[in-house]
Amino acid sequence: MPSIRVLGHAFRAWRRNRRWAKHEPETPYLADLLSGSPVCLHVGASDGRHSYVMTQVAPRAQIHAFEPSSFTFEVLKTCLAWHRIAGQVHPVHAAVSDMPGEMLLVTPKKTSGRLGRTYAYVAAQPPVGAVRPDMEDAGLELEPAQVLTLDDYCDGHGLDRVDFIRMDIEGAELKALKGAEHIIDRDHPHILIEIHPRMLEARFGGSAEAVAEVFRSRGYRMFEVRGDRLEEVADIDAGVPWRDYFFVHPERAADLPDGVFKARMAA
Repeated sequence: MPSIRVLGHAFRAWRRNRRWAKHEPETPYLADLLSGSPVCLHVGASDGRHSYVMTQVAPRAQIHAFEPSSFTFEVLKTCLAWHRIAGQVHPVHAAVSDMPGEMLLVTPKKTSGRLGRTYAYVAAQPPVGAVRPDMEDAGLELEPAQVLTLDDYCDGHGLDRVDFIRMDIEGAELKALKGAEHIIDRDHPHILIEIHPRMLEARFGGSAEAVAEVFRSRGYRMFEVRGDRLEEVADIDAGVPWRDYFFVHPERAADLPDGVFKARMAA
């Protein structure tokens, strides 16, 4: 039986989804990416908000949702059960990186004293100094986290095609993508990724530009939601703490449902 705290968090997430409330501005565009029976990887699934949306725009989608936090993983499973999509969304209690093993999940404490679970990230060692370079904190909480690579996971679970990846992992983007090179090269999946320039540099020895280059070097086109429009962009805005970007490969353009991405890719 989930704890009262888990149930409280899950209820708020469930109610928000049912009301279609407080979704990120990129969320409505998933309907222009997904159709049929896509295989989706939701990396950094949190309470499953994006997984829920995927099931609504592509009811036959098969979704694998990765979440390393023990508390949030229980919230995720509870939400999936309440939405009656547990058979469609497969929760995986793990973080994703460039090699399998075990790391630490670092969760900052906000200055209010509450845990900033949405700001948690994996690390080999506890951080020295500020927990994150892009927020004030009042300490941290640590827990062990199992780590896997997406290539290994897909190989081990017989996933011979991946259509879409949603990734929001607080600076570990470059490492996770390195561990997914095979499926990216094989399938050219659509990608929605939140890129964290400051975390990439301060905690993961990478850069936002290096993340973008993973896709540019493979011929992907990059898009960003600006206001109420989806615009193609050439560069990452490294001056913000984080921002979401879509990457779509021309090889997959013909398979897109009618909508804004198909129109942009034809331009």
